[in-house]
Parts: sequence; structure tokens; C-alpha cells
Amino acid sequence: MAATQSLSLSKPSPLSPPLTTTPRFFSKPSLPSFLSETTPRKPLFITSSKNPISEIILSNKPKSSSHNDDVFIDDDKPREECGVVGIYGDSEASRLCYLALHALQHRGQEGAGIVTVNNNVLQSITGVGLVSDVFNESKLDQLPGNLAIGHVRYSTAGQSMLKNVQPFVAGYRFGSVGVAHNGNLVNYRTLRAKLEEKGSIFNTTSDTEVVLHLIATSKHRPFILRIVDACEKLEGAYSIVFVTEDKLVAVRDPFGFRPLVMGRRSNGAVVFASETCALDLIEATYEREVFPGEVIVVDNNGIQSLCLMSHPQPKQCVFEHIYFALPNSVVFGRSVYASRSRFGEILATESPVDCDVVIAVPDSGVVAALGYAAKAGVPFQQGLIRSHYVGRTFIEPSQKIRDFGVKLKLSPVRAVLEGKRVVVVDDSIVRGTTSSKIVRLLKEAGAKEVHMRIASPPIIGSCYYGVDTPSSEELISNRMSVEEIRDFIGSDSLAFLPINSLHNMLADDSPNFCYACFSGKYPVEPRELKVKRVGDFVDDGLNGSLEQIDGGWVQANRNTKEVDASTGL
Repeated sequence: MAATQSLSLSKPSPLSPPLTTTPRFFSKPSLPSFLSETTPRKPLFITSSKNPISEIILSNKPKSSSHNDDVFIDDDKPREECGVVGIYGDSEASRLCYLALHALQHRGQEGAGIVTVNNNVLQSITGVGLVSDVFNESKLDQLPGNLAIGHVRYSTAGQSMLKNVQPFVAGYRFGSVGVAHNGNLVNYRTLRAKLEEKGSIFNTTSDTEVVLHLIATSKHRPFILRIVDACEKLEGAYSIVFVTEDKLVAVRDPFGFRPLVMGRRSNGAVVFASETCALDLIEATYEREVFPGEVIVVDNNGIQSLCLMSHPQPKQCVFEHIYFALPNSVVFGRSVYASRSRFGEILATESPVDCDVVIAVPDSGVVAALGYAAKAGVPFQQGLIRSHYVGRTFIEPSQKIRDFGVKLKLSPVRAVLEGKRVVVVDDSIVRGTTSSKIVRLLKEAGAKEVHMRIASPPIIGSCYYGVDTPSSEELISNRMSVEEIRDFIGSDSLAFLPINSLHNMLADDSPNFCYACFSGKYPVEPRELKVKRVGDFVDDGLNGSLEQIDGGWVQANRNTKEVDASTGL
């Protein structure tokens, strides 16, 4: 991932015109004043007691579910790790950041944080829980300023340690920097080991802290070149927003694995976010994506777009369109709603079945189910009602209830199901345990037949680019054929979205997506070990015992092959 180390920057454009649509390439260094870094100065940042860098907070050990005290509830789905926001040029930056994070809450529910800049001082508040749990009016009053970054985080049971909640803030000899990161670095352990050999001390288990250390130890000047120098050393997925005393910086990795968009409010404030749904809530107009390999700098002098890193074939995460992103978002230049509706239409065309009603596994299967029903000419109805008030754990009665976790979240509608041939559409099958419980739930409610249709190809590979997935050994499609899975979950028929049909639907954009979870072939080879966290091994969180978990490091798949640039396979 070599990048150009020397560059020449022209005078940035004023803040008022539209954002630069094409990144510029540079060669010889000639640094303008807006990038100058002067003599060393004392870092200035203020944090609440919840700051992840300034203190170490011991995490509570997760409770064992083997005693039926608590039952961990998991969706048996891959989990998007993070969502990020950056805002420059609005006097209510912290409040807008709070709202934008609320719009991105689906990308992470275990922790949230905001860093603002006021009088050249970085101020930080972070906490465990939902955005609304962490922040209130008085907390936001402590975060004045017109420059802010924010982060929402997902982690599995036992890993929502306060010290790992971003944004991280740190000081170095030329000032202070805050960072919020969405993605995963596949060379994290190597980088960390090298930094520790040179004396770096780490306070967290997050790969994001490596980025801060690389910036602080870089010999390059000024700060923007420190970021470039740090990013040259990173491998994997990263969409990052940085904040300094006077700058907002957005960076996206050369493959563009994770999304990052930018927009503008009517007052000229510049906004970066993981999804366009965050822009919509704060009335910011979507302008474009941050391009893969692009660095965008926003400060009082305007906006500067730099293209400093290598430019391989983009490999954007296709699962954003299948599951992660909200349907009302535009991701990688495509409507998520339109993609999911088309997935359903393809399933109805290529895997038809005689049925009386089409239902969805809410909420992520709804749009695909609507597409299936429209194409098949069969009514769509709400056969499953989802409860949105179930937390991560729930007290189970001493007399065990079968499929307890699923029944807490999903309630079948007997009037829709009884005596009917039912097609149920879901976005994916991971371990298969939740799917088997859903099928049983539908049949117990009177469904005559249950036909599962899955709006993605079979998942056979673990993700190393910022998605929390089980190890390959736990993925049911990696161990069983489609017929064996059908028998395991108990459905009358089962069909997945064919991978070739997915390629055809994406048309000319198909080579620009990553399909590693469907093919096991990785654009950036995961040479290191992958950390597996406690919750990854708790089945779908309904019956697993923490004592059964083989925690620690899991060997990465070393049998990867070269990726065909034309197909992504």
C-alpha cells in the first residue's frame, strides 16, 4: 500500500463552493501555511472520566449463561463494527454529531463518543451503551465548538470495555489529535509489536490505537503528512475521521472496504458520515463519497482533496447492501433499498415456489421480501412481529422455555400463517441456529409449509475487514450443502441468492465489490491471527455456555488465492 511521500499542495478552495469532486495527485513538497507545523507545543485536550486513552478501566467479566440466570441474545448475524461522523463549521457541532450518531445506531449499540474542539482544546465524552444512554443535554453542553467527530461501536459480550470506546484522544509533541475508525487492520499485531519494541505503551485492545501511535512517532511534518505516513503502514479496512485543534480530516483505505460519504449543510458546514442516513437527519445534502485512497482536509482555509495512496481495484463490502446499511441510505453510489428489492425479485424469478403469502424476518429481510412478493404476485404480510425492547440479556424463568430468545424478539401472527404455504425471506444465514428456531416458530403457529429464501449467497468465510463474524468452522454454509442446511433448519425448501446473479445485478460495478465472505478469497490476505471475542462463540446467544468457549486467537485462513479482478472471486 505504498503511497507518494512527497507532494505539492495548491491553495485550497474556499469553504463555500461545492466539495472537490476529483482528488488531485501531487509530487514535489511545497507546503502552504494551512499545513504548517511549527515548534513543539503542549498538547491540549480535556476528557471526561470516560476517556479511553487517559485511563484504564477494568471490564466486568461476562456472566455465564450456563446457570440460566441471563441469556445472551444475538441475532446470529454478522455485525458491523462501527459508524463514524465528522462535522466542521457549525456552532452546534456536538448536537449535530449526536443526532448523526443516533441515525447510525444500527452500526453499533455498545458504546458511543464525541470529541469537539473549543478554543483549540479537544474535549471528549465517551461511554458504554446507546447514544441516548451516553449523552444528555448537560453532557452536550460540555462539548462546545464548531468542530466535532463521533463514533458508535459494536462489540460482543464482555468486550464493551470503556477504554475501547472511541473516539480516542491523545497528545503528541506538536499538539493533540482525536480519531474515530470504522474497519479492521489485518496487520494490527505486527504494527503493535513493532511499536511496543520502540517503547509505545498501549491502553486499549483496539487496532485504532495503533494509528495514533504511528502518527505520534512519525518523523514527517506536518500533521497531514503524518497521517499519510501512518496510512502507508496500514493494511486492511479503514474509514477514519481525525480532528486536531483546527482541522477535520477524513481518510478511506485504498480498497474502499467500508463506506464514507460527505455532504454539506445549508450554512456551509461540511459533514462526513458512514452512511447518507446520517446526513438526512441533520439536513445535510449528500455530495459524494470519499474516494478509496483519498485524504480530505477541512479547515479555515477551505477543503483540500489529496489522493496519496496506491489505487488497486476497489473492493467495497457487498454486505453493506445485503444487511448492514439502512434501506434509506445510498452506499457506494447505490440505493440500498433498490438493491435489496432486486435481491428479492431475483429469488422469486430463480427460486419460485407455490405459496399463499410472503413474510420477512424483520427488519433486515423486509425490503427483499417486498421485492419477492411483487415479482411473484403473492401478497406480502407481516407474519412475524419484532419486539424492539429486548436488550442484550434477559432473565429466563427457571422452567426452560424452548427457543426463548427468538420468542422474546419475534412473535408469529397466527391469522397470517395458519394453514398457509409461507415464503419467509431473510437476509442471510450464519450459524443456522436462529433460522431453525424461526421455522419451528412458524410451523407451531399453524403454517402448512415454510419455504426459506435467503437474499445473499451462502456465507463460507469469516470477514477480516471490520465485520464481526464467527470463525469459518462455525459458518453452517462452510460445513453443509444447501440440502443439508434445509434439513437442519427444518424448512420445506431453501434457496440462496446465486452469486452469479449478484454479479449480474451489480453489472459494471461488480468487480468493485468484496465477496470474501462468499468465496473465502481475500483482497488483502489476512496473514495474521484473528481475535475472536466471547460472544462470537455463544451460538446465537440463546443456549450457549461461556464455559464452552475456546477464546483467544484463532488461526487465519492461509489458503487464500489471488482474486480475479473481473469477478472479485
